[in-house]
Amino acid sequence: MSAISTRQQQILDFLREYHTDRSYMPSIREIQLACGISSTSVVDYNLRLLERDGYIRRDPDISRAIELVGESEADLVEVARIPVLGAIAAGEPIPVPEASAYAGGDHDSFALPPELTPRDPDNLYALRVKGYSMIDAFVTDGDIVVLRHTRDARNGEMVAAWLPMQEEATLKHFYLEGENVRLMPANPAMEPIIVPADSVQVHGKVVAVMRKVAA
Repeated sequence: MSAISTRQQQILDFLREYHTDRSYMPSIREIQLACGISSTSVVDYNLRLLERDGYIRRDPDISRAIELVGESEADLVEVARIPVLGAIAAGEPIPVPEASAYAGGDHDSFALPPELTPRDPDNLYALRVKGYSMIDAFVTDGDIVVLRHTRDARNGEMVAAWLPMQEEATLKHFYLEGENVRLMPANPAMEPIIVPADSVQVHGKVVAVMRKVAA
């Protein structure tokens, strides 16, 4: 192996530290921010040099896949990044633009560990929960719910429901009852929302709940 620059050593050190903490590798954007590099293209250039000189291996068929040479091949993983598009009410509905309005926008995201990544991760998005109406379903204020984009739902599924007349969104259990839809909270202190079926749109169903546990 040939000598490397200070910047390349900084990137290598960050890769090792990141993997030790999380058991998977960072994205190019995360490397850029952590190492104070001017652009992702500069990061990619330095990664190519590290690969050429035998310090890392990269799999072109797997996004964000980096293996440190001499490290376990478990380092080579694909990490799904889930966009966090905004907030969703678990209580009274709140004004929230529909998820499609964010398409292609600049928004936060988080890495979903490989063992938690479901199939078709590109069809997922996330929302931060505000309120306590779903607390008996183990979803509370401050949680992040991961949803799969869909316009359909079965009775009992937890969904992001968009009320176009009010321009509001809410997180509730979905029930189609004749010509009406009942949006049911999981909190006995709160009342259901009952609206005509043509006055509610499903924008996704919950597939996972992420919670930060205080140290």
